[in-house]
Amino acid sequence: MGNCLGGSSYSYINKVSSTAKPESPPPKIQSPSERDRSEDRKLPSNPGEVEALRRGASSAASRNPLVAFSFAELRRVASDFRKDALIGGGGFGRVYKGSLSAPGDAAAAATLVPVAVKVHDGDNSFQGHREWLAEVIFLGQLSHPNLVKLVGYCCEGEHRVLVYEYLPLGSVESHLFSRTAPPLPWAARMRIALGAARGLAFLHGASPAPVIYRDFKTSNILLAPGFHAKLSDFGLAKDGPVGEQSHVSTRVMGTYGYAAPEYMMTGHLTAASDVYSYGVVLLELLTGRRSLDRSRPPREQALADWALPALPNKKRVMGIVDPRLMQLQGDGAPPPARAVQKAAMLAYHCLNRNPKARPLMRDVVASLEPLQQPPEEPGAAA
Repeated sequence: MGNCLGGSSYSYINKVSSTAKPESPPPKIQSPSERDRSEDRKLPSNPGEVEALRRGASSAASRNPLVAFSFAELRRVASDFRKDALIGGGGFGRVYKGSLSAPGDAAAAATLVPVAVKVHDGDNSFQGHREWLAEVIFLGQLSHPNLVKLVGYCCEGEHRVLVYEYLPLGSVESHLFSRTAPPLPWAARMRIALGAARGLAFLHGASPAPVIYRDFKTSNILLAPGFHAKLSDFGLAKDGPVGEQSHVSTRVMGTYGYAAPEYMMTGHLTAASDVYSYGVVLLELLTGRRSLDRSRPPREQALADWALPALPNKKRVMGIVDPRLMQLQGDGAPPPARAVQKAAMLAYHCLNRNPKARPLMRDVVASLEPLQQPPEEPGAAA
């Protein structure tokens, strides 16, 4: 079954909760008019070429070994990809729950630990293969408590598969917009906001080049027990500008409603592009509304445009807070007004039309830390 990673715990969160089916997610942005410079590079077709490319991309590859699975092994791991093992899916393909032997001695190997197996849907286009490779490269060299852990991959023939740690909860999207699951408490929302911010701050501070996530949204933020946020899906991640570079130029890709306006207009990508997307997600946590909702009146469909005028106004901002939050307090009181106002002002700064005026993610983290309360989930980890 391949060589398991030493000492790692395997946990992953399926993006589609069993309690909620997200409605009409925002459409993806894809502009084929520009081609990234990296498209000239030959893509690997077997594990040996993948590992050579990983080692060439970063010395961290040797410190973060990945298991190169065969497709036959992953069939066994994921119960032959049966329907009852299916836990999620999306444009990339499907995600199945599976089990691996725990790393370590013989006693540990007898214990099965859950994993999530993401099977790409057979899209053999350059873009589909490159997004798969981007996840292998970035998650194979980056390690942080607020990033999902990549266990291994399969690169065999036409098969492109990724194996992650598994977590039994769901994405932030599946909790925040569920019609059946209990609404997320205020403390949980702020804990998610902080964890996601720490993940982005880590990426933006990566060496030798910052990593720009490029597709930050609630469906890509996964939750461990205690509302511990982890960023997933690095298919659109890019190395950011270094030295005297002010930006990197790419084809415009991402998700409508989250993408920064200057990036959509020019294709110029910077860490500030992620900061804007973060501001939109913070608005979703505050309001309980989707970034883009075609079912609402025209002036309310784009969340950022609708909410922005209220954010700097202490009284008006309380009127756009998710009404379900009012039902979660034991005494019927709303979430702390001062905390709401501080979070709203943080979102306001992140959504500044001038990318140079947006805060750095490390400053966002510093602003959120004083707003934290103990998690309210029963049995939640500290």
